[in-house]
Amino acid sequence: MPKISFLGAGRMASAMVEGLIARNVCTPAELCCNDGGDGTAAALAARTGVRAAGNLGDLVAQADTLVLACKPQQLAGLDPSLARLASGKLVLSILAGTRLARLAQVFPEARNIVRAMPNTPGQIGAGITAWSPLRAPGESDRATIGAILGALGQQLETPEAQLDAVTGLSGSGPAYVFEFAAALRDAGEAAGLSRETAWQLARETLLGSARLLARTGQEPEVLRDQVTSPNGTTFAGLQRMKARDFRGVMRETVLAATARSEELSRGA
Repeated sequence: MPKISFLGAGRMASAMVEGLIARNVCTPAELCCNDGGDGTAAALAARTGVRAAGNLGDLVAQADTLVLACKPQQLAGLDPSLARLASGKLVLSILAGTRLARLAQVFPEARNIVRAMPNTPGQIGAGITAWSPLRAPGESDRATIGAILGALGQQLETPEAQLDAVTGLSGSGPAYVFEFAAALRDAGEAAGLSRETAWQLARETLLGSARLLARTGQEPEVLRDQVTSPNGTTFAGLQRMKARDFRGVMRETVLAATARSEELSRGA
C-alpha cells in the first residue's frame, strides 16, 4: 500500500488508521497524521504507533495519499502551500457537504480527488461509506480507496449527484436508529418495565433484527410478516404505526436531511 497521511485525527481518521493496521493493510510506519492543535494526533500516535507530523510539509512529503479528515469549515483556512504539497497525490475527503468541484479548486494538481460519505458505525468497523471520484480511478488508486474506506466497513461507489441522498439516509441514518432505540426503550417503560429491562430488550431486539436482516438477505416486509399473526399483538402495533404514517414520517425525515445536505453543499 502507498503511504497514507491523515489531515485530522478525530474519530473517523482514528477508525481508518486502526482498521488499516488491524487488517494488516498498512504498518504504523506507513501512516502519518496531523491535527489542528487539539492533541488528537499525538493521542492517535501514542495509541497506534503511527507518526504525528509536526507540520504540513512533514505530513505530506512522503505520502502518496492524503486523507482530509478535518472539519469541513477548516477547509477554507488551510495553508495555501498544501495545494502544492498535494501535487500528484490522491486526495480522499470525508468532509461533509464539500463537493468535488470545491475540492478541485483547493487541490488543482492532485492526481485524483475522491469525496466520501461515511457514517458513525465506521468507528467500530461496521459502517458503510459511499464515495465518488473526480475522475475514474486507475486500478492502483481504486485499491487504495477500497482499503482506506474498507477499514470503516463496507464501501460502494456512487455518482456524486447521489451523495446528498446518501447523507440523508446512511450518513444521518444512525441518529434515526438511535432515536428509534430510545423511543422503544421509553415505550417499554410506559408499558410497565423498568428502564434497565426496557433498554436491554430494546437494544438486543434492534441488534438481533439487524443481524437477521443481514443474514437472511430477505426483504424487511417478508420478515415483518413472519412475526405478524392476524389480529395478534404485532398486528395491533403495526396498525398503530400505519395509522400514524410511520413510513411517511421516515420519508420526510430522510428528505429533510437530504435537502439540508444539498444546501450545505451549495454553500461549500
